[in-house]
Amino acid sequence: MEQQVLGWITQYGYFAIFALLMFGIVGLPVPDETLLTFCGFLMYRGRLEPVAAFGTAFAGSACGITLSYFLGRSFGLALIHRYGRYVRITEDHITRAHAWFARVGHWGLTFGYFIPGIRHFTAYAAGMSEVEYPQFALFAYSGGLLWVGTFLSLGYFLGERWETVEKNIHHYLVWITVAGVIALAGYLVWRKRRRA
Repeated sequence: MEQQVLGWITQYGYFAIFALLMFGIVGLPVPDETLLTFCGFLMYRGRLEPVAAFGTAFAGSACGITLSYFLGRSFGLALIHRYGRYVRITEDHITRAHAWFARVGHWGLTFGYFIPGIRHFTAYAAGMSEVEYPQFALFAYSGGLLWVGTFLSLGYFLGERWETVEKNIHHYLVWITVAGVIALAGYLVWRKRRRA
């Protein structure tokens, strides 16, 4: 799949970047980080114009996450209300999810892009939690800018070494995610004890 995706980018250029990122964010199995890092490498080789590549990649990711948000907002709650009891999702769970998003969930939209497997679900969850669109847009699009900029830059500055480093990206992202979750859990425990 990965080689096919890279072949599409080489053959179809900006259109492939936009379409693959949009559908990848929605949830299709597209190797998003590999795609962006390869685009950065093509910028390094002069095959892609940096401003156009960045704009296209950001537009694709923004369209994908927006589509996910509106799918979650339009159908998510209805599906949960109809079928939630079969998987033990109650009204209390929904209320707590809304409260969590109101407190800190919007940061999941920003940094969820960098966590493997999470970026595909944060926008659906935001939609189902009925996060208002302006708040969603602020945090989700900021995260998209950071994510696209990071991996395009990585491919550009690594140049010919991009593929060697890219193979380890997922490994590092998983460990960074684990460290982040541990740090967050520690902070929440500390804050709870401090209040007590």
